[in-house]
This record gives sequence, C-alpha cells and structure tokens, in this order.
Amino acid sequence: MPIWLEAGLWGLAGASSLVVGAALATLLKLPVRLVTGIMAFGCGVLISAIAYDLIMEGFRSAGIQPIILGAVAGSVAYTVANWLVSRSGARHRKRSGGQQQDGSQGGGMAIAIGSLLDGIPESVVLGVSLLGGSGVSLPMFAAIFLSNLPEGLSSAVGMLKAGRSRTYIFGLWIGIAVASGLASLLGAALLGDAAPAVLATVNAVAAGALLTMVADTMIPEAVEGERGGTGFLVVIGLLVAFGLSHGTGG
Repeated sequence: MPIWLEAGLWGLAGASSLVVGAALATLLKLPVRLVTGIMAFGCGVLISAIAYDLIMEGFRSAGIQPIILGAVAGSVAYTVANWLVSRSGARHRKRSGGQQQDGSQGGGMAIAIGSLLDGIPESVVLGVSLLGGSGVSLPMFAAIFLSNLPEGLSSAVGMLKAGRSRTYIFGLWIGIAVASGLASLLGAALLGDAAPAVLATVNAVAAGALLTMVADTMIPEAVEGERGGTGFLVVIGLLVAFGLSHGTGG
C-alpha cells in the first residue's frame, strides 16, 4: 500500500471518533462529568504527544530554531483563525450545553470550519509520522482519537440542544473525518522527500496550533464540566501516553 494512502486511512481512523462521539450523543445520555473527564484525559495524551512526538523529535533532527519559529507561527495562526471562526458562531463548538444557540444563525458553517481548524494540524502530523519508516505514531494516533471522541460527543449534544437535526450532525462529522483523512494523505504525499528541517518545522507549526487549541478550547470545557479532577486526569493522560511511547525504553 502506498504510504500516502496508508496515511489517509490513519487520518480517517483518527477522526472517526468524531462520528463515534456523535453516535453516542444520539443514543445515550452520558453524564457531563464523564464526557469532560474523557476530554481532560485526552488533553494529557495530546500534550504528551505534542511535547515528545513533535517538539522533541523535531529538536533532535533539526535543532531548536525550527521548533521555536514553527511553534510560534502555529500558535499565532491558530489564535487568529480561532478568533475569526469564533466571531462567526463557532465559539462554543465543543460545548454540550445550550451555548451553541448563541451562534445558530450561520453558526453551522462556522462550527464546521472551527472543527477543521482543530483537526487539520493533527491529521497532517499523523501522515507525516509515517515518513520515518517506523509506522504511524501510536501515541499521536491515540491522542487524536481520544481528543476527538469527547469533542464529537459534546458538540453533538450542544447541536441537538440548539435544534440541529441528526442528519446535519452526522453529515458534518463525517465530512470533517473525510477532510482529516485527506489532510493526512496530503501531508504524507507532499512531504515525502522533505528535508529534516522542513519536517521539524511542519511538526512544530502543528504543535503550536494544537497546544493553543488544548489551552483555549479543551481545558476550559473540561474544567467547567469536571469541577475538580481535570488536572489529575490531564496528568494521568500524559503519563499513559508517555508510557506508550517510552515505556520500553525506546
């Protein structure tokens, strides 16, 4: 199987938890603390993957300069883009309460764009991780899957409360999953012959964007819903991901 096609399938698999989360939201009434607890755990997994699979590996291969420049650029780009889509109605895209009603007029497209904004960097990174020849980064895949699951669930609950139909919700998340798969495919296809410094910079840009996304959107929602255990669950998620990546000493 061509590596770019494999990357696309991994990207689709990672984003498929958005659809799984939406399905759970329509079938079950899960406690808010369970949903936000999963989100907090996913934050820890994602932070570990960002620090060790993206930033540290990039530093080892290309030094500090691409890391600093890329991470700052990614953070600034995400901050500006998130501000724009938030003003258009996607500010509460990860929320499970009635907050999404605030952006109901034209907010559907903004939610889709906002979700793409969250998902594209991680999907590109997943595709790029295959270029090293050692297979997909399992900690990064786990981080993406676990962070997408509560997002799909929480956002679907919020959209249902805001009057969105199930057809609309599933259509939105399936579209985002497909777009994420394409982003992963393109990441592997376009960067297959890239120099280590280029790959390190791309990963650092994604790292900056993802860490900003965790701080700006995921942790606040987790803190509000979990009410006391968020920090502990973030630490556990980070340690689990670190153990997956380094538990054998590799």
